[in-house]
Amino acid sequence: MNKKNFLSYFNASAKDWRDWRWQFGNRVTRLETLENIFRKTVLNKDLFKAVNPFYPMAITPYYLSLIRNNDTKDAIFSQCIPHPQEINFDKSAEDPLQEDSHMPVPKLVHRYSDRCLAIVTENCATYCRHCNRKRFWSPTKLISLNARLQKMIRYLIRSPQIREVIISGGDPLTFNNKTLEKILASLKAIPHIEVLRIGSRIPVVMPMRVTKELCSILKRYRPLWFNTQFNHPNEITTESARACQMLQEAGIPVSNQSVLLKGINDSAEVMKNLLYGLQKISVRPYYLFHCDPVKGCTHFRTDPKKGIIMMEEIWKQSSGLCLPQYVLDVPGSAGKIPLNVMSKAIKNDLKNHKHFFDKFQ
Repeated sequence: MNKKNFLSYFNASAKDWRDWRWQFGNRVTRLETLENIFRKTVLNKDLFKAVNPFYPMAITPYYLSLIRNNDTKDAIFSQCIPHPQEINFDKSAEDPLQEDSHMPVPKLVHRYSDRCLAIVTENCATYCRHCNRKRFWSPTKLISLNARLQKMIRYLIRSPQIREVIISGGDPLTFNNKTLEKILASLKAIPHIEVLRIGSRIPVVMPMRVTKELCSILKRYRPLWFNTQFNHPNEITTESARACQMLQEAGIPVSNQSVLLKGINDSAEVMKNLLYGLQKISVRPYYLFHCDPVKGCTHFRTDPKKGIIMMEEIWKQSSGLCLPQYVLDVPGSAGKIPLNVMSKAIKNDLKNHKHFFDKFQ
């Protein structure tokens, strides 16, 4: 279904479509809506109902409109529509990176000495089926933003070794401008916090959220870095390119952190097209993450050896500006092990984390 048909289905105007609040308020969350939109696509109601209690669905109309030809194997379809294999929990863990054990206060992950990650919300514009924080999707006791922010700030003030804070979630850009600025201002007021970073998939799934007003706010809190996640060349659209350009023109560097996903971007041709496309819109390919052994993501994992072979093929023929680090994230402070150069030291690192690495086989 093209954009015009989507507008007709939702009884919306072009102005509505460009309004991020309309997009967020009209996210598709029910199977019946999907069936009406993709009438020629067979969707299994029983399987959908089995998955949804564990991992609910929410998709912006914009992101849903990127699905081509009602194809269940489409890269966008696979990333946002529930799949029965999500409730196959073999060789998986809810928190494989042990983030919860590195939370000195609720929702503040401190794995590395000089930086930490603030999970300011569990909400997303679109729930990505490969999300490594799917454990937060289930209804839990909600913590108000004020309560969690106060505890985070107190901890950060007592931790002068922390110089960088990554604002993540969920997706922090689901907040309105006033709330988002409150978060930025609270962190920036701590003298030893030198750098802020935002992790958000908004440019990919709801690019109309990036407005002049938002960019004006972000500009006030530089140095601020912006990491997003394009996983497939079909996600690079006129709208998403415009969102990235607006951030860049505000002096905000935009980098990309892809996830290697089976059947979506695990071929050299698709990955190369993605990396070339990112270079064309001046978004730096920063990391390519090997998919974590997250509960509910088994069907997305690939063989790391095949990933290495794929990236070696791309490295031989592509500009350095197009090349991300292909990494395996491991628990604790050990961090990200680069898989692109299998040196002796890296092989030793893999042996040290063999129990974790084996989960990818």
